[in-house]
Amino acid sequence: MKKRHLLFLRDVLIYTFTAFGGPQAHIAVLLREFVHKRRYITEEELMELNALSQVLPGPSSTQTLVGIAWKVGGLQLALITFLIWILPSAAIMAMAAISYKMFANQGKFNHVISLVQPMAVGIVAYATYSFAHKFLKTRVSMMLAIGSLIATLILQNAYAFPLLILLGGIISSAMETQPQENELRVKLYSNVNPNKVAYFIGILLFFAALGAIINQTSPFSLPIRLFENFYRNGILIFGGGQVMVPLMYTEFVEVKHYLSSSEFLSGYALQQALPGPTFSFTSFLGGITLGNKGYGIGGQIIGSIVAVIGVNTPGLILILFIVPFWEDLKKITRIKNSLNGINAVAVGFMATALILLVRPFGGNWLAYVLMLVTFLLLHFTRIKTPVIILIGVVLGFII
Repeated sequence: MKKRHLLFLRDVLIYTFTAFGGPQAHIAVLLREFVHKRRYITEEELMELNALSQVLPGPSSTQTLVGIAWKVGGLQLALITFLIWILPSAAIMAMAAISYKMFANQGKFNHVISLVQPMAVGIVAYATYSFAHKFLKTRVSMMLAIGSLIATLILQNAYAFPLLILLGGIISSAMETQPQENELRVKLYSNVNPNKVAYFIGILLFFAALGAIINQTSPFSLPIRLFENFYRNGILIFGGGQVMVPLMYTEFVEVKHYLSSSEFLSGYALQQALPGPTFSFTSFLGGITLGNKGYGIGGQIIGSIVAVIGVNTPGLILILFIVPFWEDLKKITRIKNSLNGINAVAVGFMATALILLVRPFGGNWLAYVLMLVTFLLLHFTRIKTPVIILIGVVLGFII
């Protein structure tokens, strides 16, 4: 392996253990360390990769980093980079899932968790507000968000999500694409290699068919069913971890009852205190799920592995296949406009989950205060989420 590639992997390792704060903070670090300082890629290339990761389903920070690695050293370097990036935080979350039951009945632990969990809900509230402020700028987008909120509250069905995402994309593309843009789109098709576009569509259809096959076999084994759940979410989640957490809360807690609200929020709070990808939270979900079903420590490890592989595989493969011909695809106006509807629907999903997360607070005024304080700190100060979570832990031990 070339010296430049080894230096790149070293920088990826450092980045892995220092990348706090989610996708927005991650892109700032990449710009400083990988563009301005190391010059692995240009600023324009980084912005293109970040934009592409927003268009594709899957973990946006992971896809951006893997895309950089692909540009620097090809497929081999991209795969090694992915493993370095995902493994540390996923391993910590798996260990947390395994040891959770050991601490769950201890009074002090429960007290700390009771303070940290409302803070985690405050983080979700801020993410929901941020997404709404960024994406709900037209009447169509606001109607789609409200519609998805109402639909998910009423249906409470995991398979409602893909249908709503599909409808959101179709409606937004149809209503926001102007006639002159349609004419431009026709002209641009002459510059787009039809074989590449067909290849892209074929990949998506392959994912859908594979998910359907897995789902048909799922009644025979919970790990297989769990893989299908995470794999399907990996295809459907646009916008990264901020969308993933509310979506999975609705499916895994409210619909399928794989784990409790307390367990879910405890894991999410821990993940927010760690560097690395938000998608590593799935390692905790998989481990807790199989632990609750009596699979033992070995089963919990399998659950964590299944979850991480399932949720990351679609986004990883898509970014590696699509980077080479993104220049062609981004010219198609309808593809860009459909993303507006998909993001609007995602805001509705996040609002639904926020309502469901707040509901267990009941008359606990302290929980509402902690949630509100967390939201205000994130909105009006530069204090990062890991610091807020650590403050909650310290308060739990002091009070």
